[in-house]
Amino acid sequence: MHQVAVLALDNVVAFDLATPLEVFGRVRLPDGARPYDVRVCAPTPEVSAQAFTVRADHGLEALETAGTIVLPGCHGAGRPVPEEVLTALRTAASRGARIASICAGAFVLAATGLLDGRRATTHWLGADQFRAMFPAVELDPGVLYVDEGQFLTSAGAAAGLDLCLHLLRRDHGSVVAAQAARLSVMPLEREGGQAQFIVPEQPPAPRGSELEPLLRWLDDNAGRDLTLEAIAGRAGMSTRTLNRRFREQTGTTPLQWLHLARIRRAQHLLETTTHAVDRIGSQVGFGSPTAFRDRFKRVVGTSPHSYRRSFRSR
Repeated sequence: MHQVAVLALDNVVAFDLATPLEVFGRVRLPDGARPYDVRVCAPTPEVSAQAFTVRADHGLEALETAGTIVLPGCHGAGRPVPEEVLTALRTAASRGARIASICAGAFVLAATGLLDGRRATTHWLGADQFRAMFPAVELDPGVLYVDEGQFLTSAGAAAGLDLCLHLLRRDHGSVVAAQAARLSVMPLEREGGQAQFIVPEQPPAPRGSELEPLLRWLDDNAGRDLTLEAIAGRAGMSTRTLNRRFREQTGTTPLQWLHLARIRRAQHLLETTTHAVDRIGSQVGFGSPTAFRDRFKRVVGTSPHSYRRSFRSR
């Protein structure tokens, strides 16, 4: 039986802790056998889960025999990880154990150095902090999970379910994984990635800068058919000067800024109206339905139809 050790550190996120326990603990093979022995372990007998205390039946010795180790996230990501925990994880990796993180658990895994030079993901809210702390890791905050073979990472909350189901499919095939997905009332694969849950923010101009009035005007007129020349004319600059000033003050170009403003407005309309998708694309300023769908997929990571199904108010 494959041993799964779920490592609970202090201030563990209860949702992240429960996800692998429920998914792996309830799996049954076609013959009725249980393929996983799931254990909760911790460096101390009890750890805080904020609203309650977790009492672990196993210490770090459980990592010595586990075939899979799952690292849930902890509140206050980025706090120092006990050296004994890092050593135990490195030792487990050296003997070939598979290590997967959920949400901010990627901070713990990255602290071991095992993710250096590899792709990884974590909750999008922690992306900037993660990059600052672990520059040797290739972070991709737009996906639900990353599979690097021995090491796997997932985004926040429900993305831990996606990762656990993915591991089940790796281990026992789609039939077993699909049954586990049904038990979790969860699709085996979700369309799109983490990007669909991120509200894209406009790159701001410094307060009081010469571009502030222009940015307000662009936001108010995003639905119009605006060209770079029209924007430059409004700003009283040449297109070359406008592009340079935009780069200097926002880090992007006028048209890229405009496209992002249009996508934000489209998201709002998809969530709050019953307007047809093509009509919304036209309302927010895209010249053709194809251009709207392509740009929306590029920014949000999923199609306008799929976004509406997921986020429209009932």
